[in-house]
Amino acid sequence: MNLADLNKVALAMVTPGKGILAADESSGTIKKRFDAIKVESTEENRRDYREMLFRSTEAMSKYVSGVILYDETIWQNAKDGTPLVKLIEQSGAIPGIKVDEGTQALPQCPGELVTVGLDKLAERLKKYYERGARFAKWRAVIDIGSGIPTMTAINVNAHALARYAALCQAAQIVPIVEPEVLMDGDHDIDRCYDVTQRVLNMTFQELRIQRVELEGMVLKPNMAISGKKCPKQASVEEVAEKTVRLLKACVPAAVPGIAFLSGGQSDEEATAHLNAMNRIGNLPWKLTFSYGRALQAAPQKAWSGKAENIAAGQRAFTHRARMNALASKGEWDTGLEKKVA
Repeated sequence: MNLADLNKVALAMVTPGKGILAADESSGTIKKRFDAIKVESTEENRRDYREMLFRSTEAMSKYVSGVILYDETIWQNAKDGTPLVKLIEQSGAIPGIKVDEGTQALPQCPGELVTVGLDKLAERLKKYYERGARFAKWRAVIDIGSGIPTMTAINVNAHALARYAALCQAAQIVPIVEPEVLMDGDHDIDRCYDVTQRVLNMTFQELRIQRVELEGMVLKPNMAISGKKCPKQASVEEVAEKTVRLLKACVPAAVPGIAFLSGGQSDEEATAHLNAMNRIGNLPWKLTFSYGRALQAAPQKAWSGKAENIAAGQRAFTHRARMNALASKGEWDTGLEKKVA
């Protein structure tokens, strides 16, 4: 393992003014997204859609540091035969790959899940590296509800995340460590804070046990935020202040950067929260975005599966990427959204 090279890639992934496009939706998830815009989820349509994003020259070269791909996508070629991985590299962004294989029910823990995919991961990582992937992603899912999460769920997911991260570094691939505390429930921001604190503490404990070099990874956490069904939604300022306090308490300064997931927030909320955190400033790590839906909902709608809408889809993608790029430097404000609209 060459830590200097891993650190270089990790720092490039969190370059100020750039962030990561999460284009790693599973076939099931992208089908739901396509159903919403009345587009059939065929391999060709998925390829065309992603090619549209990767060919958005301004967005990709100015605002995107890396792209997380799904297994299908990393092997696909564009219409003209160019590998999609090459399109990403040509724009100056780094190709990455989602390597977990989804979740399974966790035995003895009703309502809780564990992420799977460690078997044969070492061999898969070799192939992904040869194809051009320089970072990977593994997502653990922690739900908040009555009596959950249990310590068991937090423990097994943190252990799997750390094993995945160690395997990545051995393959000269930077791991994105993603322990996601879901925002689906009716819990308030303080409950989210407490659970996320337990999850992050356990995750870093496991990373240390498994000798993961913190300088060669990127953390992809949720924000401290109210559950979607909570009657009292925390303000942008409270989300920013509590998230920064939480991260300072749990995340060692050795980690090069933190790229947040949007986790079901609206496009503008995800941007506003990131911006407010960067305005607080004086942080030991870079704070940026690794958004999926919050970067893609607008371009998907604008494109709607029609070749004549490709330019409109690219404009929508460039706009969202630019807004989040500004937020990653604390330079965004609502007025900028209105101007384009």
